[in-house]
Amino acid sequence: MLTSDVVGIAVALWRFPVKSMLGERLDEAQLSPHGIVGDRAYSLLDAETGKVVSAKSVKHFPELFSCRAAFVDSPVAGGATPPVRITLPDGTALRSDEPDVDARLSHFFGRDVHLGSSAPEDFTIDQYHPDVEELDPPGHRDTLVEQKLGSAFFAQAGLPSPVPVGSFVDLFPVSVLTTSTLDQLHEVRPESRFDERRFRMNVIVSTPQRGFVEQDWVGRGLELGDGVRLRVTMPDPRCVMTTLAQDDLPQDTEILRTLSRHNRVQVAGAGEFPCAGVYAVVESPGVLRTGEPVVLR
Repeated sequence: MLTSDVVGIAVALWRFPVKSMLGERLDEAQLSPHGIVGDRAYSLLDAETGKVVSAKSVKHFPELFSCRAAFVDSPVAGGATPPVRITLPDGTALRSDEPDVDARLSHFFGRDVHLGSSAPEDFTIDQYHPDVEELDPPGHRDTLVEQKLGSAFFAQAGLPSPVPVGSFVDLFPVSVLTTSTLDQLHEVRPESRFDERRFRMNVIVSTPQRGFVEQDWVGRGLELGDGVRLRVTMPDPRCVMTTLAQDDLPQDTEILRTLSRHNRVQVAGAGEFPCAGVYAVVESPGVLRTGEPVVLR
């Protein structure tokens, strides 16, 4: 490959105002050093355990993917985070700045929760590992495991964190997925719907190549539009969230089984994981727009 190649076009941008709820598909978004402004700005916190609520737990909060979150006003880099509107499956709308929002969300989920705007320093979730062969290198199957995320994950590993304390982002500020990966998955498993929404990525890149092309971008730079630059850090290991029902997409465990059969990748020396897409850090912030070319540096 040449030193600098146009590898695709940015065709979709996604922001998820509340962690593990459905989010917003955007044509334009501000990118700060910490990711798309407003992405995972809020999360539910379990009052009993102090853990961050995640759809990865599945059994504790099965209704998360039936809730949709959108900002009341567009967030701006360096500004205060605006309130978010949460729409429940019956159409009821709640605002994060309403005084009874925690009580109403607790009633809906049947569990005492608080809508927070900063992750605890000891950012921990409960993650369900489904009964899928070779999904998890340590061998967890059909079980719930405590998992550190965000800056707590890197602190536990003794590594510098690419995300600040208080961020609800899992590991890295930005995630990228190509249409080539989606097409490849459809080819090997046409019975399933490998829709971009299942993967909850920030940037979807339309690419003409075949296969899991973005994995070849690890360690390289990406330039998107006018001066926005990312550095691709590692493949993105996938979890049970990709299999869950949302909107018109059915629950489908074959999503993970297909990845496990066809795209197991060594990740940071921790073992081979089923992967789709890549993580990245921000080298030069700016404005992301759909329709702009993506250049590999």
